[in-house]
Amino acid sequence: MPVRLPPLTDRASRLLLEGLVDYAGLYAPAALAMPNAVRNYAHYRASGSGWILGRFICPAQSLTLFSEKADPLLPRDAGAIPWRLSVTGSPDVASDLAEIAAFNQRHRVCFDECGAKVDAYEIKVTSVGDVERIAAAMPRELLTYLEVPLDGDVETLIAAIARAGKQAKVRMGGTTADLMPSPASVVRFFSACFAHGVTAKATAGLHHPLRGMYRLTYEPDAAIGRMYGFLNVALAVAHLASGGSDAEAIQLLEEADAGRIEFSDLHVAWHGPDRTLTFTRDVLQQMRQRGLVSFGSCSFTEPVDESRALGWL
Repeated sequence: MPVRLPPLTDRASRLLLEGLVDYAGLYAPAALAMPNAVRNYAHYRASGSGWILGRFICPAQSLTLFSEKADPLLPRDAGAIPWRLSVTGSPDVASDLAEIAAFNQRHRVCFDECGAKVDAYEIKVTSVGDVERIAAAMPRELLTYLEVPLDGDVETLIAAIARAGKQAKVRMGGTTADLMPSPASVVRFFSACFAHGVTAKATAGLHHPLRGMYRLTYEPDAAIGRMYGFLNVALAVAHLASGGSDAEAIQLLEEADAGRIEFSDLHVAWHGPDRTLTFTRDVLQQMRQRGLVSFGSCSFTEPVDESRALGWL
């Protein structure tokens, strides 16, 4: 009998990629002006790859400008899915929350079924005191991602985030080569998240599917650096979610050969140097629910176009 394929909404690539890319076009290295970023987001959302798109990332103090530039593009029909935003915080958390409350009140139309809504907040923490102070200020309904420095006491901070019932965030790179964390530190972060039941998102330096040498900015004379791929991170997290070893998670983070990775409707497989690891739909779904919720990227076209060129979409 022929193999019965899962529905399109339940295929491995869909479970892995749906809503995975939070669009951060306002941030370096793209650093687009607000009108360009909101137009891009509207275009991506309406495209055939719109199912891969997650939230629009916006600084708290730019929400009024977002409203001004995005208003003509926002959905207005009853039953339409609103644009979701994640706001990056400032040292003045109270001011950030006031901006978010004003924004959500301004866009509360059609019983919250259209327009736009801030439902997530991202901010850096460096101490348990930061975690407790910020968590205490957050409205219950606002998802809160606390960015943990990988050169600090990651285990202690993740434990504090778990006690506070919040989410974690990890920075995977930047516009200079020295901002790329070591694979071991990335694995340590996600292992701590799983140990304490904390979901997480990643950001920075994840424009490309696979590990490799890439330009660090979009300038013609930009320096080259070794960046992580978003698929490397997703599969490493999936491996940890299913009880895999730290050593193999590090190998997954370092994988640069697309020929070792196989996509099918039923699974994603990595043909490693020692054995093949198969990530079933159930494992990928578990990874998205308990591990890597999304990643921020200032480009949406690079992750999508390069994945398509590799035959993964």
